[in-house]
Amino acid sequence: MTVLSEAVLADPVELTRALCDIPSVSRDEAAICDAVEAALKRLEHLTVERVGNTLVARTELGRGRRVMLAGHLDTVPVNDNFPTRTEGDVMWGLGTSDMKSGTALALWIAATVKEPRFDLSFAFYDCEEIEAVHNGLNKLSKSRPELLAADFAILLEPTYGLVEAGCQGTMRVRVTTRGKRAHSARSWKGENAIHRLGPVLERLDAYEAREVEVDGCVYREGLNAVFIGGGVAGNVIPDEGWVDVNFRFAPDRDEAAAEAHVREVFSGFDVEVSDTAPSCRPGLDRPEAAEFVAAAGGEFRAKLGWTDVARFATLGIPAVNFGPGDPNLAHKQDERVEIPRIRSCADALRAYVEAP
Repeated sequence: MTVLSEAVLADPVELTRALCDIPSVSRDEAAICDAVEAALKRLEHLTVERVGNTLVARTELGRGRRVMLAGHLDTVPVNDNFPTRTEGDVMWGLGTSDMKSGTALALWIAATVKEPRFDLSFAFYDCEEIEAVHNGLNKLSKSRPELLAADFAILLEPTYGLVEAGCQGTMRVRVTTRGKRAHSARSWKGENAIHRLGPVLERLDAYEAREVEVDGCVYREGLNAVFIGGGVAGNVIPDEGWVDVNFRFAPDRDEAAAEAHVREVFSGFDVEVSDTAPSCRPGLDRPEAAEFVAAAGGEFRAKLGWTDVARFATLGIPAVNFGPGDPNLAHKQDERVEIPRIRSCADALRAYVEAP
């Protein structure tokens, strides 16, 4: 088993390197989870609980407020980019950006800040890069939500050192039209379901997306066709057509409100929800969040996309994304992270959690 020494735990850059050099493709996180668990259990100021290959560590100092730091342990498959290598101020390798440099910061804070000004919780979880049903944080939010209890959460996903607050929700629906089959040589005997998709596409083309401000963050919604289909054979009038539509919704809507809006847009059509994930409010009106933004340089923006901060939303916990990696490098063969950005993000986190 890889041992994360005290010297490694004390340096966020070396800790990033050590975590990246433990292979942990999704579903194969046991080795990295073992190493992190052993490191956490040496720290007397933390209680540690393991559920599968997900770890939760907590301080119990009676501070009155609790902040969660969370990061996933897994990576996408290796693509000739393992182990790490360093050139100047850049560390190259699988997981350096997404998101072991961020996860390392959570582990570094856990190891080095023994008297934080809030109580702290830390979640290190598995299977983020594959289907949500396997996601360790998702499982924990349903089976052991008390372990994730907090007033505010920071997910250390790659944001290039900027605070990206909350996230959009996402919903996919299938809008279906129906007709009547007939031979195409006698088309008047049938009713063409694909032709009936025209009004669906017209509604999408005319749709005006909202821009919504939540806690000072501007979220732009979007309603777009992403797939279209139908047809039986080259000589048959189709009796069914469909359009798959993706709705990205602002965090002032929950999933029920988002579904109601989509059904209103497509009133008169058969609409079936095929996939949905909640939005997450940024919660920047909370003192914990405002203090973090200040510690991170005072700038923030909306997260235009979906991340696991939404897992916290289901528990009523506002959350932001913040990490040293560049999100544009996630999952790429040339994945890398800038070492100075690891250190600047580490400084911001420590300034935030450390008692004055």
